[in-house]
Amino acid sequence: MPDTFHCRLVTPDAELVSDKVAYASVPAWDGLIGFLPGRAPIVARLGMGELRLDFAAAKGSGSRHYFIDQGFLKMGEGELTILAEKAIPAEHIVEQDAKAELAAAEARAVPTDAADPLAAQDAIAHEKDAARIKLRLAQSIKTRGI
Repeated sequence: MPDTFHCRLVTPDAELVSDKVAYASVPAWDGLIGFLPGRAPIVARLGMGELRLDFAAAKGSGSRHYFIDQGFLKMGEGELTILAEKAIPAEHIVEQDAKAELAAAEARAVPTDAADPLAAQDAIAHEKDAARIKLRLAQSIKTRGI
């Protein structure tokens, strides 16, 4: 059995990854899914969270981390394709920007004249969660020294 599989991370703007990986931890809409070589085929909806890709030891690259939000994934025929609405490499997330984004989201309130108050509340909660995840990733990258 092979010790790696091909992984592609694609957004509407760019292909961020097209490489062999040994393991992938992907946030699906209902929890994390781990992928190893030889995984059975699956199609799933992405959620929001941290994507971790572990590269083969021979490459010496270690792991790469991304903030991803919404989309779909497909595993089949030895290839994992992740089609994300948004994907940001963790090293591109600035801690101060994430803190500011969180403060702005926490300051938001549902407008009294909102056509759909529940949808507006969900959007605010989504912004808060995204900012918290970005902040955690930025702090984690800083402590790892990447």
